[in-house]
Amino acid sequence: MSSKPENERRSWSPEEEVYLSIIRTAEALSWGVSETLKVADLTPAQYNVLRILRGAAPVGATCGQISERMVTKDSDITRLLERLDARGLITRERDAQDRRYITVKITPEGLGLLASLDEPIAQCHKRQMGHLGRERLASLGKLLDDAREAGR
Repeated sequence: MSSKPENERRSWSPEEEVYLSIIRTAEALSWGVSETLKVADLTPAQYNVLRILRGAAPVGATCGQISERMVTKDSDITRLLERLDARGLITRERDAQDRRYITVKITPEGLGLLASLDEPIAQCHKRQMGHLGRERLASLGKLLDDAREAGR
């Protein structure tokens, strides 16, 4: 039988504390971006796909290439692409030589929507992180890169 009260939390290691802080921070930052994207009726995953395709233009990208480049992995990339296609933001075309491959391209409408979001998203990030200043942001970025590398 323990002498500690049942409601006393166990002590967390510094690694656990930082891990939880990163998760909470990512959730808070993601919420801000999600709110910004609501005006365009886009999810963060859809926005991510459109940005990937803008970077891959004019050639486009296969579904596999899009999946590899996603910031957060979406297990149902097909349904995600179907929603964007239904809105006229992307096109999908089967490869003539190998019908298994589908090339996805962003449409002019998709490019226009992304362009309209560039400034609001940049302002969102400035509100969220700008107070840290360039030097601290660079340090934080390096620390997060190091943590990600060790986590692989």
